[in-house]
Amino acid sequence: MSTATPKINQIESQHILEGEGWYPLSWNKKEISQLPAYPDTEELQRSFNELKSLPPLITSWEIEALKEKLADVAEGNAFLLQGGDCAETFDACTSVKLVNMLKVMLQMSFILIHEMGTPVIRLGRIAGQYAKPRSQDFEVVDGVKMLNYRGDLINSIEASVDTRTPDPARLLEAYEKAALSLNFLRALSDEGFADLQHPEQWELDFMQNNEYYKDYEQMVSSINKAIKFMDTITPNRINTSHKVDLYTSHEALNLFYDSAQTRRVPRKQGWFNLSAHLVWLGNRTQQIDGAHIEYLKGIQNPIGIKVGPPFDLENLLRLLDTINPNHEAGKIVLITRMGHDNVKKHLPTFIRAIKQHGHPVVWSCDPMHGNTYATGSNVKTRKFNDILQEIRETFEVHRSEASYLGGVHLELTGDNVTECVGGANGLNEDGLASNYETYCDPRLNYEQSLEMAFLVAKEWNKSYR
Repeated sequence: MSTATPKINQIESQHILEGEGWYPLSWNKKEISQLPAYPDTEELQRSFNELKSLPPLITSWEIEALKEKLADVAEGNAFLLQGGDCAETFDACTSVKLVNMLKVMLQMSFILIHEMGTPVIRLGRIAGQYAKPRSQDFEVVDGVKMLNYRGDLINSIEASVDTRTPDPARLLEAYEKAALSLNFLRALSDEGFADLQHPEQWELDFMQNNEYYKDYEQMVSSINKAIKFMDTITPNRINTSHKVDLYTSHEALNLFYDSAQTRRVPRKQGWFNLSAHLVWLGNRTQQIDGAHIEYLKGIQNPIGIKVGPPFDLENLLRLLDTINPNHEAGKIVLITRMGHDNVKKHLPTFIRAIKQHGHPVVWSCDPMHGNTYATGSNVKTRKFNDILQEIRETFEVHRSEASYLGGVHLELTGDNVTECVGGANGLNEDGLASNYETYCDPRLNYEQSLEMAFLVAKEWNKSYR
């Protein structure tokens, strides 16, 4: 579906006069998918101009720091933990939910660091992940045809023709919610979120049904002892035990939102998307001559690319050549999302081709999107064991191909939701209704996320230790 063109003639003329081939809105001349038209183009222009004038959410040197760390991952010297909401909602911008998300990401990273003995980069699907692609443009509710919900950045979950109409004011509201989220997360990170070291913050009971419960218990005890030891031998609380980095990411889906925050910075070459440290390209927006590729090829940020069905290796190689023609290290994260039944069939071919092509990519595994199904009562869910199986098989293939699986990409929450079945606590389909909150895809809850981190570390050790 193509979107309406905003009134950007003056902006275009400026760049044409400067002889510049790429600029943040050059994508606007291309066909765009997964973005329904904004009927009110004048309001779209006003919202775009206001968003363009607001301060950036992040800095270019943070982007460059992440890129350097991702280059370490590509070399096998670190591990990437990317996780967060399927699609953030505006009403979930609360202190409780942000604290829970930071808590689960930190605890998962501590588990990985302790068990794997390698640095872990934390990359949240947060402070901007407000839009979602959909397989269908429309749905019928109570006999009325209306646009599908595509995330709070574009329209409302409320089912009516008016509320499902793309609203340009949501561009500004998304910026405000992202800024509030980032401000609070940075305050927590900089000032210590020190209660993470307290034993009562590491819930253990849920792991009692897991075969590795004793190992898990010993690991948590070891982490707590290490932190207490460092605090004891230093006169002040040691920074490395409480100050942490959390980078942000979202799918670059609504290009009005991303291009409005794409700027030049002093004394640096190129353009930076200053709304997130990393943005990724989804499966449904990979048209080589489309708007999303035109936009992504011009920014300095690291770029994630989802790799999954329909499998098109030649198109992926063209994407890599277009987005990263200089083979810059740390630039590309390939996020495979194949489904546990397809990993051994397709992944080896992709690994061999990328090696032959010479691109220094970070390989990451998204075990969520290829393992979604609907229950008999039409509730969308995922099985913990299917997720784990895709991770295990992905590690196995990389090991057999002498390749390094450098990350996992998980949809998760720090809340105790009931959206994915399985895990040590044995949640079944009958229990999904207890606390099913997601508007889009099901997420691992707090307990399932910690358990998954522990099991990911075990698989990493089988392959690389």
